[in-house]
Formats: sequence, structure tokens, C-alpha cells
Amino acid sequence: MYSVWFCTTFGVPPTMYHKLLSDATFWAFLFDIDEEFAEASRAEKCPSCGCRLHCANYPRKPRGPRDLPDEYRFRLSFCCARDGCRKRVTPPSVRFLGRKVYLGVIVVLVSAMRQGPTPRRVRKLTEVFGVERRTIYRWRDFWNERFPKTTFWKLARARLVPVFEIVDFPRSLLEAFVHAADDRDGWENLLRFLSPISTTKGLEIKVSDDRGRPAEDARRRV
Repeated sequence: MYSVWFCTTFGVPPTMYHKLLSDATFWAFLFDIDEEFAEASRAEKCPSCGCRLHCANYPRKPRGPRDLPDEYRFRLSFCCARDGCRKRVTPPSVRFLGRKVYLGVIVVLVSAMRQGPTPRRVRKLTEVFGVERRTIYRWRDFWNERFPKTTFWKLARARLVPVFEIVDFPRSLLEAFVHAADDRDGWENLLRFLSPISTTKGLEIKVSDDRGRPAEDARRRV
């Protein structure tokens, strides 16, 4: 039902996201990428003392498609094995977008489709994805007001501009990476590109002082 609405409202192929969100192998595919990130982080050992890392996954209750694999009940994470350190190391993720309850794919997709949002579109998105109106507006503020100010985007945009015209977040990013129905490679590239903001450090904003110099004590995280 909603695939036709996708096509007429947003100009995308009618089967594009319907098939994607109902494909169990897609969610397993994203978990495999997270495991890849986790193995790379574990191989680097503790960034504070260099000791080995122990598995310390923490539970998640993500919202999104039904019947997600059991692996989606936790986020991969580690802690230092040395007493007195125990520093936690959480790798980037293509499944979770920071602490947001909804899966990263849903956050990007719904935010890209809001186009405003108008009351009608917000109502439809709420019906289709079960995302509350207030949540959609919070996502809008995140992408429009906070994301462009992050250190991540200020550095990463050089990889896209001027190749792609970035006029609206995250829709411009979705259009830049995902080109066709069931474009799994496109989603992988997009989510890998955004994976740094799945960690607290990735959402860091550096503020300059009155003279345009970085203010060491003027950092805030979103």
C-alpha cells in the first residue's frame, strides 16, 4: 500500500524501500559490516593503555521493521581488560545512529522523505513507520541545524562537494549514494559514510572564539 505513496510523493521506484525494509538478508548484511568495524577496533586495543579489549556489548531495543535478527538486541562494544582502566570502546555502526531508538536506515529514510515536513507527509510517515510527530521534527532539527555544524561533516563534505550538490539533509545524501531499487551497495556506502556519527565523538561540534580560533573549552556534543 505505502509503496505507491512513496512513488507518487517522493519520485522513487514503488518497490525500492518496500523490498529493502522487508528483506531479512539486508539486516543481516548490516550486522556483518558492524562485526567488521568491531574486529578492527578490537585489533587496535585500548586507546588509553594499549591493553587488550574484552567484549562488553550493551543491550538495545531498536524500533524499525518487525522480526529483526536477534543480533539487533545489542550493539557491539568493548572495554579494556586492565583493572584500573576499563575504558569502553564502541566501534562505529551502520545499524545504529548514536543513541537514537530507531535504526539508522529508518532515521535517514524518514528524514529524507519528510520534505518540510507538511502535516500530510508527517501524518503519512507516522502511519507507515510508527514514528511520532515529535520524533520526526526532532530528526529534522538534527539534520538541518546540528549535523552541518559537526566536525565530521565539515571534513567529510569535501568528499562529496562539488561532485554532488548538497541542498537538503539527509535527502541529498540519500540521492547521492542510493541510485536504484534495492541498491544494497548504495546503502552500504551511505551508511559507512555516516558511521562516524554513530559514536559520541563523531557528533562533536567545535566552536571558535571571537577571533576565529578554536576554543578548547567550547565543545559540546549533540
